[in-house]
Amino acid sequence: MSPINVTIWHEFRHEKQHKLVADIYPRGMHEAIADGLRARGEFAIHLATLDEPEHGLSDEVLRATDVMIWWGHAAHDEVRDDIAEKVVQRVWQGMGLIVLHSGHFSKPFMRLMGTDCALRWREANDRERIWVVNPAHPIAQGLPDYFEIAEEEMYGEHFGVPQPDELVFISWFTGGEVFRSGCCWYRGMGKVFYFRPGHETYPTYYHPLVLQVLANGVRWAAPTPVSRFTRDVSRPSAPLEELGPGVTLVKDPSLHSR
Repeated sequence: MSPINVTIWHEFRHEKQHKLVADIYPRGMHEAIADGLRARGEFAIHLATLDEPEHGLSDEVLRATDVMIWWGHAAHDEVRDDIAEKVVQRVWQGMGLIVLHSGHFSKPFMRLMGTDCALRWREANDRERIWVVNPAHPIAQGLPDYFEIAEEEMYGEHFGVPQPDELVFISWFTGGEVFRSGCCWYRGMGKVFYFRPGHETYPTYYHPLVLQVLANGVRWAAPTPVSRFTRDVSRPSAPLEELGPGVTLVKDPSLHSR
């Protein structure tokens, strides 16, 4: 079986600017995630960061990507609009997208959701208890009924996203808040999974069950054989049946182009 091609996109600014983050992730959060996925032996990993040309997301990279993992926080506005739109287009064509933590305000995610994606938050070393509310879902495979992260940033409801097509996890925090922390949507031919944990000042991406969720998420979001090719669904279409008397086709299809 061919490996799933995973591009891990990371803003990669905090590690360069803050010693606390660099001490936790000396090679970057993207490398910690990559190590956790590589250890499973079924993923081909490519890394891309904000400060590379085209943010590391050239047309060639995007075409080769089955699933993209996205982490951003302080520099959402620095992501070029045209690159963000290319990511969105690839999701519509079948690429999976896993958006982590503060990536809820990233340009591709907000474009795919069509909402403000706002939420409540608090950075106070909260304990996070992640409950599996859909144990039959592929992303929940191999997980216990719940698991805990000793210290994390709190995200609380209301989360301004469309109703998830599938809800896998709900988080509870020390302060009493709850949050829909594992949400799935279908967009065009592609799948989107939002997973909440991952504030940069905590070692969340070394947690074995967090990495298990990410591996499961990649498997779930990967294109199916049907969606691996690019489909242009906006095109003129000849009728399958006779249209009948008095019905004529528009001679210039460009009149209806989008």
